[in-house]
Amino acid sequence: RGRLRQRAARPPAPQATGSRGRGRVCRGPLQCCYDPAPEAIGPCASAGGQLFAEDEAGTLKASQNAASGEAHASEYYGHISIGTPPQQFMVVFDTGSGNLLIPSKQCTGQACLTHKRYDASLSSTAVDVGFAESPDKAVDKGGDRDLVTITFGTGEISGVFVKDHICIGNVCAHGDFVTATEESDEPFSMVPFDGIFGLGLPQMSEGPHFNILDCMIRDKVLKANLFSVFFGATDDEESEITFGEFRPARMASNLFWVDVTNPGYWQVEMEDITIANRQLNLCKGDCQVAVDTGTSLMAGPTEIVNLLIDKLDVTNNCSNYHSLPSLGFIVGGHILNLEPTDYVDKSDDDGCSVALMTLDIPPPKGPLFIFGDPFLRRYYTVYDREKLRVGFALAAHPGVNRKRQTSLIDLGTSWRRTVHKKEPRGQLTLTAM
Repeated sequence: RGRLRQRAARPPAPQATGSRGRGRVCRGPLQCCYDPAPEAIGPCASAGGQLFAEDEAGTLKASQNAASGEAHASEYYGHISIGTPPQQFMVVFDTGSGNLLIPSKQCTGQACLTHKRYDASLSSTAVDVGFAESPDKAVDKGGDRDLVTITFGTGEISGVFVKDHICIGNVCAHGDFVTATEESDEPFSMVPFDGIFGLGLPQMSEGPHFNILDCMIRDKVLKANLFSVFFGATDDEESEITFGEFRPARMASNLFWVDVTNPGYWQVEMEDITIANRQLNLCKGDCQVAVDTGTSLMAGPTEIVNLLIDKLDVTNNCSNYHSLPSLGFIVGGHILNLEPTDYVDKSDDDGCSVALMTLDIPPPKGPLFIFGDPFLRRYYTVYDREKLRVGFALAAHPGVNRKRQTSLIDLGTSWRRTVHKKEPRGQLTLTAM
């Protein structure tokens, strides 16, 4: 297949660390970031679940790692198929990275042998691609070929480029992806999924036609140029990723939209942070947040995260768990509240810990907050590629009353006047959607 030309990926992003005073950084087999994208920004994700896609929608079942308590699922993954005839793989759907990465048959290390491997020779539609900047050009016999090396977390991946048919259920497109020819044993030999399906914007992809969402749009296989994500709140509740539409049945409030500010991540402006619906005045126009389905926790700059941990004051023995306040984030003129059941991991073995991690990304990409799985279990999210915006709505979990909920609060004029009057705690007039 010709000679390989070594090419390093862009430098990895700074790595997240655990909550202050907590020993655990990540749950599950991955000890830091599984995300292979050069722009990886979040901690690992690792629990369980499978996605069975039909047409534009797929269903995902999640499980938790903790044996008891209220630890949450920290990974959501499902099936895709590649090639003709189709080869099946289990992948993490990750809005925080921009490429599809799958183990190759040429990879013979332990990490690859414990997973399904893609065999281009078995696919009549496979094309070996030499360089990312020429995604449709096949490698000449005996010609050069890029070998990309992606370093992250506790290991690295090396691979080459291939173009083939890629399907999620009955939604198919042809696109380019990375097939790993070498994977470090740690952490890949321990993870339950085969690869990562990046759903970030094309600025995060290796090159043209490597962004599979854009390939779907180019091939006109979607009803609308967007996708939506619903994470179940419990192991028994189905989770879902939907391509081409969003589903009102999954929403317990109206959907509101916020424009993407810096394409690459699905990144929007965050106006402030609240505790018990009281603004902390922490942002002052400088806060940005990336909505990341591949991150198991919430993350943010060290100074602010440590301040929030101090103010929340969650005890290790969970003695104040039932009296903890809501933790909110103001986005698009709405408070998006998380309850203690969302932002605290509670287990018999480890006690209580805040699902917040410190992550310091320097300008111009940072500082940056991450809305990971705890946020995504509470809120239904829609990713609009055509209009470059993210939609938010309260997720319709069992027991959520659309008319009486106070988690998602519209900061209308009446609410703002009440806040400015500085009325006593508990006397705020809240307008819920």
